[in-house]
Amino acid sequence: MSAAQAAAERPQQHHGPEAGDDRWREALRRIVSGSWAVSLGAVVLAILVGSIMIAATDQGVRTAIGYFGARPQDTFSAIGTAVGGAYSSLFRGAVWDFHATSFGNAIRPLTDSLTQATPLITAGLGVAVGFRAGQFNIGGRGQMLMAAVAGGWIGFGLNLPPVIHMLVAIAAGIIGGAIWAGVAGVLKATTGAHEVIVTIMLNYVAFYILGYLLATPGLLQAPGSSNPKTAPMKPNAIMPLLLGPKFALHWGFIFALLAVAFTWWLLERSRLGFEFRAVGENPAAARVAGIDVKRTTVAVMLVGGALVGLAGVTQVLGTTTTGFGDGIDAGVGFDAITVALLGRSTPLGVLGAAILFGAFRAGGATMQAAVGVPIEIVQVVQALIVLFIAAPPLVRAVFRLPQPGSRPRRAAATAAEVAA
Repeated sequence: MSAAQAAAERPQQHHGPEAGDDRWREALRRIVSGSWAVSLGAVVLAILVGSIMIAATDQGVRTAIGYFGARPQDTFSAIGTAVGGAYSSLFRGAVWDFHATSFGNAIRPLTDSLTQATPLITAGLGVAVGFRAGQFNIGGRGQMLMAAVAGGWIGFGLNLPPVIHMLVAIAAGIIGGAIWAGVAGVLKATTGAHEVIVTIMLNYVAFYILGYLLATPGLLQAPGSSNPKTAPMKPNAIMPLLLGPKFALHWGFIFALLAVAFTWWLLERSRLGFEFRAVGENPAAARVAGIDVKRTTVAVMLVGGALVGLAGVTQVLGTTTTGFGDGIDAGVGFDAITVALLGRSTPLGVLGAAILFGAFRAGGATMQAAVGVPIEIVQVVQALIVLFIAAPPLVRAVFRLPQPGSRPRRAAATAAEVAA
């Protein structure tokens, strides 16, 4: 081989401004072609569709459309006022109240959003662990209810010293959620029963068990009451408030952040997490590599149920401390599926998605009260996020995002020139 041929076959290294531009272009391509770009695009599309619905339900917009031919600018102005006012109210109720006269009142919406996000974080982590291991844990509601039963009974039924009472109740709730999810794991490992069907059925079982316990004197029903509600939690079992009595944010948020750190370590740094991910990628290959797939299946459901159980006991000891009924889950068990999907089943992604949905929950009421937008529109936006996440090709087509692994045109042309 001649020196000229060897030099031609060596990869060419470019220096100067063009090489720097290529590196930045390649970095940008990787960002926009990744799954995070699809999640962000799904949120943007859902908000755009929500804007159309807000404009369609606004009386001022409908009135202006009636004389659109004479003064079209009035219609566009009415649309801007309706949509801008709605999302401004949503921001004011979820992040910062710019009409408040003090810093404490201005920051209260953000603390409310974090309070709403607290159970979503841990429940979303529980669902995400299952997704990473190839398991579809749809039983978040049942696991939260069983965690509420276990943790709530400890919370109002025992008299223990401060801190210890709270920790024992939290541990009971975590164990309750883990056991309830473990039932589905054992059935799948031993009989092959599909975890989606089993967990959905266990949701109904848990709901009716809780209903029976709340309606039976001497069990969970508050003494001397005929209402299906428990007694208030003992003061020693209640999670302390983080920022004082003016704010609802409690120590459950700190436990949720600790759960995020634990889940990251479990999935990315521990041997058990490696087994979870290996089984999720290819159970047959994991079995050949010496991993006990059945044991791992049960372990996945136990860990996921424990995290969801933490969400349930957080509701009991931090949010509804005056007693709870059969609606203690407040839809968190099903919203956790959306949070896990939007967060791409990663701990930090789940944290961000949970805070976003917490903001939707906290700001939706303000949006309805301030400008009369139905709060159901917020729920529609959440459902649309799931819809668009489930259709990545649609999101990529709308925003012209490159496919993962695709090569930029300039690099492809350069490679073709070198080959020629």
